Amino acid sequence: MSANTYYEKISAVLAKIHTTQQKQIEKAGEAMANAITAGNRVYLFGSGHSVIPVMDIFPRYGSFVGFFPLYDPRLMWSNVVGPGGARELLWLERKEGYVEVFLQSYPLQPGDVMLVFSHGGMNAAPIEAAQYAKKKGLTVITISSLENARVAKAAHSTGQKLPDVADIAIDNCVPPEDALVDIGRPENVAAGSTMAVVFVAMSLVAETGARLAARGHKLVTFVSPNVPGIEKDHNLKVFETFTKVLFSRGA
Repeated sequence: MSANTYYEKISAVLAKIHTTQQKQIEKAGEAMANAITAGNRVYLFGSGHSVIPVMDIFPRYGSFVGFFPLYDPRLMWSNVVGPGGARELLWLERKEGYVEVFLQSYPLQPGDVMLVFSHGGMNAAPIEAAQYAKKKGLTVITISSLENARVAKAAHSTGQKLPDVADIAIDNCVPPEDALVDIGRPENVAAGSTMAVVFVAMSLVAETGARLAARGHKLVTFVSPNVPGIEKDHNLKVFETFTKVLFSRGA
C-alpha cells in the first residue's frame, strides 16, 4: 500500500515539474547550449544528497563533454558518523565561507554556467556556490524547492535563499519536508527530492543536447557499449577530450 502511495506521490511531483517548469527548463537548456557552443563550461554543484544529480549528469551514458562536475569529498559522505560522516558533512555544509575557498581552485569565467542543486536552498554551501559564480559573471541556474523558499526563514547572513541568487530558478516541486508518504506518524517517510532533481537533471541534458545537435555542434557523448556501432575505445576518447578541455584553462 505505501509503495503504491509513493508511486502516486512521486508521479504527481514529476507531472507538476513537466507542466509548470518546462519554460524554465527550456531557458536553462538554451543558456547551457550557448555556453557549450561558445567553448565555455557548464559547472555542476551540489552537496550532501544533492551531489547525486551532479554525479548523474556527467560522466553518464547519454551525456556529453561540456558539463564539469565539481566534487568536494568534504561535502559528500562515505560514512554515517566519523571521518566522511553525514553529521560532519551537515556541519560543514552550513558553515559560511568554506565554499569560496573550494571554488577558488577552478577557473570560472564569464560565459560559463553554474548549475546548483539543493532541495532546501538554505544552507551556506549551495548559496555561496551560486553567489561566487554570480560574482565571477556566470549565469546561475538553481534547482530547489520553491515552496521551501517561500515558507522558510533565511539562514544565511546575507538574507538570501538559493533561488534569490539565480538567473533561472527551477522548482523541484517537492514539499519542504521532502518525505512524501504518511504512515500515521507526525513525520512522513520516503523522500521525493532525489527522484525529482534527477528528472530535472536529465531533462536539462536532453534539452541542451537537442539544442546543440540542432545547431550542428558535434557532441562528444559518453555512450553505453551496448549501442551498436560504437567503437570499443569510444569512451576512452570521451575522457581524453574532457581532459584536453579541462586543462585548456589550466584546471
